[in-house]
Amino acid sequence: MLTGRIFDDHGNRMSPSHARKCGIKYRYYLSSVLLNGMADHAGSVHRVPADEIEKLVVKTVREHLDLGEPIDDRTVISTHVSRIEIKSNEIVVDLAESQEAKSQRASDGKTLHIAWQKTPSKLRREILVPEGVQPQQARAIRSENRATLVASIARGRRWLDELTADAKATAETIATREGCSARKVNMTISLAFLAPDLVRAAIEGRLPHRMGVTRLADLPAEWSRQYQMLGLPAE
Repeated sequence: MLTGRIFDDHGNRMSPSHARKCGIKYRYYLSSVLLNGMADHAGSVHRVPADEIEKLVVKTVREHLDLGEPIDDRTVISTHVSRIEIKSNEIVVDLAESQEAKSQRASDGKTLHIAWQKTPSKLRREILVPEGVQPQQARAIRSENRATLVASIARGRRWLDELTADAKATAETIATREGCSARKVNMTISLAFLAPDLVRAAIEGRLPHRMGVTRLADLPAEWSRQYQMLGLPAE
């Protein structure tokens, strides 16, 4: 519902995504730079629960503009909201400049500031715990290793797209251009075949300690076997 209008506090567009746990779908908005392997460029809050943010924004806009109930939530956003910025301690909503919005707007406010803080995540409980490891003993992947892994996944996807689109491209030509070995190119490309839930866990920092590029690059392409070889529960 907020797609195209929601950004983090570094100006990065936030994209809709979701995860499933115990058969339940959880929606959220994720800073798009994370998907491009640029975690260092993400804002102070790079992942937010979609339902919570949408309800809070719609409720605040309705009250501010004194909108009637017959207007559905999606129309409220599309008609009256131009931009939403997620900060660590508030949500900033820029109201649209439509004539209708201007006529109904209370006072002259064009921007709404909504007090909000993200609920601290219980990361220990969310870590994918390998077989034989007690949950209380599980440690998350180190932040620098996570950033390297996410960047490598994005790079592997780009190189795979290049090999698919350009008949003249080979691992050797890419290696020459990038100043690395063909073996490294092939290992990096193999990360493009990781199961989607493993990629999501990498982005969210939920992979366990020591599961970085080297470990994941040797996995088979079949998703179910990836979980088996890592000793991880499939999400």
